[in-house]
Amino acid sequence: MMAGFQVSQALYVIAKLDIATLLDDGPLSVQELAERTGAHQPALRRLIRTLAPLGIFTTRDGDVSTTPLGAVLSRNHPESVHGLIRFWMETHYLPFSTLLYTVRTGEVGTTRYLGKPFFEWIADDPDRAEVMSRAMADVTAGLRTGMFDDYELPTGDVIADIGGGDGSILRTLLKDRPERRGIVFDLPAVTPAADASIARDGLADRIETVAGDFLEKVPTADIYLLGFILHDWDDDTCGRILQSIRAAAQPGARLLIIEGVVPPGDEPHLIKLIDLTMLGLLPGREREADEYRDLLATNGFTLDRIVGTVSPLSIIEATVGH
Repeated sequence: MMAGFQVSQALYVIAKLDIATLLDDGPLSVQELAERTGAHQPALRRLIRTLAPLGIFTTRDGDVSTTPLGAVLSRNHPESVHGLIRFWMETHYLPFSTLLYTVRTGEVGTTRYLGKPFFEWIADDPDRAEVMSRAMADVTAGLRTGMFDDYELPTGDVIADIGGGDGSILRTLLKDRPERRGIVFDLPAVTPAADASIARDGLADRIETVAGDFLEKVPTADIYLLGFILHDWDDDTCGRILQSIRAAAQPGARLLIIEGVVPPGDEPHLIKLIDLTMLGLLPGREREADEYRDLLATNGFTLDRIVGTVSPLSIIEATVGH
């Protein structure tokens, strides 16, 4: 556990140099990998030698291959974590060193480290914003695998994905539902990535992007989607997001919240570990079922049900009150 920070940096280097992507078509020698990436060959050999026993690579007769686990470091893998590793190491790694300050004071140490709240710092740099958008697509693609397979959407023609990033969740939901239309709503720095992804999937005639701030105003829709959003914020800010939706929605409109729900007791669960990320970087947190029920009720929504899925995430269904 103590050496985890070293392993995470090693994985970052592999992703940043696109080593796993280069191995998509088969084994290559360390020399060829070093030449193609501009890396120092002896150093790269030592890095690969360290990661091979951890299940990332296999080596034979001087050639290197990725394992099924290591293959997800390729940017081309359908469950790629390439963008996520880049994002974490380039934006989370150093600020997370303030965790002791957070635990002692209850304040977000990252804000102190960066000089401003995390998302403001991201938005200040288009490159960081793009890396975050790719990372969130990786997160949702990996974590949501299979979660919508048997899920029936509530009735409603227009679905608005609030804080939707590149629109990956909305594109998944609408791809086989030609009768539905969608809106991806996010900050101006993020919507270009959504436009490109929507066009690439051939959905530009059914999904539009709208730029704005979900703390101020959101578009009108029949169904609202909050995918991996509320966990980033404290209850007061979540309230502002929910009130923005309530102000734009007609009574009876539906809300789908895609989040992990923290289970009781000491059983292992990925969302408990993700909560450590929230603690270190953001004012938000992962919540238990009763906490979501209370948060929704306080802001004029009725929690209808929590749908468990094959993934670590759940779909929390709610209705806008009168």
